[in-house]
Amino acid sequence: MSASTEPSCAPPPFDHVKADVILQSSDDVDFRVFKLFLSLASPFFETLFDLPQPSDEMITDVEFKDGLPVIPVSEDSKTLDPLLRFCYPCTLLEDPVLNDFRDIVNMFEAAKKYSLDAIASTVRKSLFIPKILEANSLRCFVIACRARMKSECVLAAKYTLREPLVPQWFEEIELINASELLSLLTYHNKCGEAIQVLKDDYSWITAEYRQWDAAPWMCGYDSQGHSCGCARSTSGRFMLNGYASVQWWETFMESTFVDLRDRPCAETIRQNVEKAIQTVRQGSCNSCSSIAPAGMREFATLFTNKVEELITKVSSSP
Repeated sequence: MSASTEPSCAPPPFDHVKADVILQSSDDVDFRVFKLFLSLASPFFETLFDLPQPSDEMITDVEFKDGLPVIPVSEDSKTLDPLLRFCYPCTLLEDPVLNDFRDIVNMFEAAKKYSLDAIASTVRKSLFIPKILEANSLRCFVIACRARMKSECVLAAKYTLREPLVPQWFEEIELINASELLSLLTYHNKCGEAIQVLKDDYSWITAEYRQWDAAPWMCGYDSQGHSCGCARSTSGRFMLNGYASVQWWETFMESTFVDLRDRPCAETIRQNVEKAIQTVRQGSCNSCSSIAPAGMREFATLFTNKVEELITKVSSSP
């Protein structure tokens, strides 16, 4: 604590006049807490508080305030506040809401440091939920590797498929070793390769759309069977019961498979479907503009399911 700075007092309930110890955060906030609650939650605190406590009259390095010993901790108040709330009985306080990646990581590290095992488990579950994983998949993978959490490593690895094969630098990357990083990149590459089998065999499409009128927009027809003015594919790579696909759909498929090598996930398909729909709407074909959007979004579900099936078969182990 700076000599010129007077510590501030934490908000309720950590300002109770009957508290019997003060935890002082690294940013000079005093938390008046009850030893009993912390001792019941953590063997670390139980041992700490069982040690002979000096009185404020004794000459020691222990600081006292209002007759209470002050224990400085390395965590800041933003981390300490929710951590202590977890230590208090649920009849007194509700568990804090955890929705920020950095805050959750700091709490997780603090919970492990102070042997708050039950709290660490709860915080860990908050770290590996879709909302956090979608925005911080690579960081979550690193945390899981450091904590040797195998199932969480596998889960986070799958979410990293939303990122490019070669991701941008992020701070936590320095916390894992080359073997762990290579394992992740190898898994990513295997997933991108596995999906390409769908490009080589379109039977998964013809099995779903057995007649041309099941997906008329794909072949350039309206719902009454009238041909639209869109250019047809001349490659002959995809035929639906003898009908060639429209060129814009084949272009969509080719570009999507390229993108899936880099980001082999459902989100890549959804994004490319929306781009294709936008392209169709900007064109001059009224037929495709009216029926293709709904059809393409339905097709996206089929495409996504097939991709997920193949990814599930890829091992995330080195």
